[in-house]
Amino acid sequence: MNTAFWANHSAAVHELLRPIDGASHTRDRKRSPPDSACARGTRVEVVKKVTTWTADKISAPDEPHICWMHGYAGSGKSAISQEVCDTAKRQGRPVVSFFFFRNAGDRSKIRRLATTLASQMAAVIPETEPFVRVAVKANPALLRPDEAGVSLQNRMDQLVYAPFKAAVGRGAGVGTLAQDSLVALMRRLVYGPSEEAVQGATGIVALARGPFLIVLDGLDECDDKEEVQELIDGMLTFFSENPFIPLRVFIASRVEEHIQSRLNVPGVRLDNLVDHCSDDDIATFLDVLFKAEKERDLVIQAYILEHGEWPPADDRRQLVRHIGGSFIFGSTVFKFIMGSIVELGSPATPMERLPLALKMNPGLDGLYTQTLARSQHLPHFSNIISTIALLETPLPTSGVAELLGIKTYEVVNVLVNLQAIIQLPGTDDIPVTLFHTSLRDFLTTLTRSGPFFAHPRQHVHLFLRCLQCELVHRHHAVGSPTNPIRRRPAAAYALQYSEDHLHRGEHLFESTESDSAIQLCHEALKLFPGAPELIQTLARATLRHATHGGTLVDLEEAISLNREALKFRPLSHPDRSQSLRGLGYALRERYIRKSSLDDLDEAISLFREELELRPSPHPDRPQSLNNLGNALWDRYQRTNISTDIEESISLHREALKLRPYPHPDRSQSLTNLGGTLWQHYRRTNVATDLEETISLHYEALELRPYPHPDRSLSLNELGLAIWERYQRTGIATDLEDAISLHREAVELQPSPHPYRSTSLHNLALAFQTQYERTGTEIDIDEAISLYRKALELRPPPHPDRPTSLNNLDKAFWRPLSAHKNPGRPRGGDIPRS
Repeated sequence: MNTAFWANHSAAVHELLRPIDGASHTRDRKRSPPDSACARGTRVEVVKKVTTWTADKISAPDEPHICWMHGYAGSGKSAISQEVCDTAKRQGRPVVSFFFFRNAGDRSKIRRLATTLASQMAAVIPETEPFVRVAVKANPALLRPDEAGVSLQNRMDQLVYAPFKAAVGRGAGVGTLAQDSLVALMRRLVYGPSEEAVQGATGIVALARGPFLIVLDGLDECDDKEEVQELIDGMLTFFSENPFIPLRVFIASRVEEHIQSRLNVPGVRLDNLVDHCSDDDIATFLDVLFKAEKERDLVIQAYILEHGEWPPADDRRQLVRHIGGSFIFGSTVFKFIMGSIVELGSPATPMERLPLALKMNPGLDGLYTQTLARSQHLPHFSNIISTIALLETPLPTSGVAELLGIKTYEVVNVLVNLQAIIQLPGTDDIPVTLFHTSLRDFLTTLTRSGPFFAHPRQHVHLFLRCLQCELVHRHHAVGSPTNPIRRRPAAAYALQYSEDHLHRGEHLFESTESDSAIQLCHEALKLFPGAPELIQTLARATLRHATHGGTLVDLEEAISLNREALKFRPLSHPDRSQSLRGLGYALRERYIRKSSLDDLDEAISLFREELELRPSPHPDRPQSLNNLGNALWDRYQRTNISTDIEESISLHREALKLRPYPHPDRSQSLTNLGGTLWQHYRRTNVATDLEETISLHYEALELRPYPHPDRSLSLNELGLAIWERYQRTGIATDLEDAISLHREAVELQPSPHPYRSTSLHNLALAFQTQYERTGTEIDIDEAISLYRKALELRPPPHPDRPTSLNNLDKAFWRPLSAHKNPGRPRGGDIPRS
């Protein structure tokens, strides 16, 4: 084989495919986590078990081509994946890999998986390279980063499976991969060349040593859950159609429903890592670490000379039991003992810290809480930790500092005591990363992290800081402001990800923050008039301001800006759907204010086009379904056309299906579907619609614990539905529950919350209904007081002022006879959410 020839072609295909270089097993693990590897002498049995399977020839049509190893966070899955890859490479077997990592830019997405694997495959099996080129030439859209028009399954088929199959088929001298041809190929590969030739061979000849191996690590850390299922389905189909193809796939992940539902099938080999987590491995792991430390630590050496073995055998055994099989917890305990994560005032020597380590709270949440508490008192702690948790891709310490507008030493000061859980690099060209993605899960889950919670409002702060970094960069820009050579890390990050933070924090802005965003965009546009990306950002910021307390003039400006932004994104533009959505939002808002049906019809048309540009499994399809469903619901409210509400229900059902638990936006889809079914119930009076509405709102409320910004909305929605069920059945506990829910909603909406008057009105009507049931004077007095408070918040010409006046008037009449017929209360106008 001409090595130079294939090397040149490999480099060329690398340029063509533009893979993610930091995603494979050959990556620099200090720069691209996870920085995982098996300590010498550990995980020997499980690695041997996996590598034996990966090296075995495919000998039967029902033999599994896929192995799924699953385990809990911190059990060492990534270390095993790394060792499996390294072992295959040492043995001369062709292997490619993709290590997913949450919030690591494209490594947390699936869109570049096929091109990344294909590029690696062309390097280890050069015979596949011409077939990859043919596929790209026939369909250039395979290289589109947004996956527009080409499904993931087609990308994998055309860039990975088909080229490999064709290369193997050419090696066998046949066009198909029947068992006989593969046996003939293997015989020719093994017996034809000399033994020396086989040992030194690469490419197709190397398959004599074992099948081609694809390793996918951290599949649960991929954000694109629907596409993950599509990937697995495509694999199973390919192996079903090609049972003797010399290809195996090793997958390592945590157990999540969207993965388990596809991989827990007869055609997949299952392996639970818990079955391989032994105290012996942990003991060996600690022995290796302590041995290395004793060879370089003078304090430990002096202690051993005076006192003998350290740590003592009893302490070692206690430490192994305390760690309980978790390698990440064991690693952190060791770092604490050796002093790499010790704060001021801690015991000075490893010998003094060992007894304290045995008292550390086992388990990752306890570990994270104890470790983070070491820096909690320092300036900018919450800002720094929340930013690291919510960044779209990691930044170096100087980048984090620049983005937040603080000094680099202040970032380092916070992180230096957290090196057990956060990787603080020694140089500033390497990004700050988390040792394990379970830390991000911890920080973004309020019930787990408590005072360390990375609140979604941090996205608002990051968006504003991105705008400020962009503005500074543009002030100093020479030539194009998007020239990557001239960008500092924070500026480069801001130019690429500011819109992501705007999207994630869009509903959490305060009025002053919206004003700041608009001002920064205008300042940037003065420097670069007509810049499309600035106009798009200004359009979104202005729309956000207009829809949250802005005037009609603000809204007209938002519509004009969004129309201008759409012009920069013609039919072929990959971001056209975003501009369609922005203009649709603006027109729908103007319809709400001015009741022009033309605005609503145009919004529906824009949302339909947006949905067409986001076919399944596009990650933003659920939001597009919700946009169109909500607009159709609005039109139904205006025209009472039944087809609109029927289509709205169908769209919201599909959106909910695409957001399984624990999708972060599932509560939104639950609320939307529940609200639409509520209106359908009011049209048809079918009890099953009402019961499903209540069930949906209950689940949404559970997904919005305090202080979730939308909890009060769910409380009101559920309270309304339960109040309505009381209207049908007269069950007293429903009315009591409705009062409790509306009371909490009022407490969560202090003045000047824009929906406080609605919550006061709903609670007042619930008390009035209870008075009509029981005749208790205190209930009607409470209702009157609440109606008055709501009325004060609805001065003329507030659209709901007449409702408040009407219900207050009815409450003054105190219909004492109403309690004689509790099943049909005679309350005021129906409450509103």
